[in-house]
Amino acid sequence: MTPAPTTALPIPLPIPLPIPLIDHVIVNARDGLDATAALWTRLGFHLTPRGHHTLGSSNNLAILGTDYIELLGVPPNQTPARTDVMDWPAGLNGLVYKTLDSDALHAALTQSGTQVLPPQAFSRPVDLGHGRTSEAAFRTVRLPADSVPAGRMFFCHHLTPELVWHDPWRRHPNGAMGLAGMVIAAQDPQVLATLFAQLFGADALRTGPDCTALPAGLATIEVVTPETLLTRYGPAAPPMHGRTQAMAALRVRTASLTRAGQALQAGGIPAHPGPNQD
Repeated sequence: MTPAPTTALPIPLPIPLPIPLIDHVIVNARDGLDATAALWTRLGFHLTPRGHHTLGSSNNLAILGTDYIELLGVPPNQTPARTDVMDWPAGLNGLVYKTLDSDALHAALTQSGTQVLPPQAFSRPVDLGHGRTSEAAFRTVRLPADSVPAGRMFFCHHLTPELVWHDPWRRHPNGAMGLAGMVIAAQDPQVLATLFAQLFGADALRTGPDCTALPAGLATIEVVTPETLLTRYGPAAPPMHGRTQAMAALRVRTASLTRAGQALQAGGIPAHPGPNQD
């Protein structure tokens, strides 16, 4: 008898980990979005019209070249309020990475042993001006809230990117062009370094004399100790308020430091020029 042919079962290939790229950062306004938007306008940003998510939150955006700053809040006296907004302190506390395939990303991170939540879909109407509106749609893959004490960290998959990076919104009085980086203060920087290695691979990290850095396209995410933060920024360094981690500083690229200084002066915001101001 001729033995029956054997069929080799395919060996599943590992799904590659994502490449670190910042999609946007979040400034939590809680229930004070009007005041926060007014402040960021004084900083020289041209904000988008107020948007309202199907999840119950509202936002204004400062759209940059390939990323943006989201001012996120909830309407006052909203019941029930979004706990993922109201349970965090006000200020910079959201770091969001890009993904073009939320399902593949979820599979890759799950395969690597990283705990992530299933993709979540939501949308918001977009006011494009001149009576035109459309619906911007997103899917996000989130890390559990208690996994990053510094703030919310997740990936965003834009299904309609053309409704976010609308060119007229990318023109700012302060000349802002894109995010240059974020600084996270941590009592134990190794905790975040371990998380970044899980998300993007150990070879994505760079270790310097005073920080652990994660290059992310044109931006760099730095993790430093609170002592290093104070050395860098002096009295401008935000207090930790007993937290073990905090998203402490945001760096923005501008077409002109002179233009940025003029915008800040016009908004009544004290500013200190650096040594290489143009």
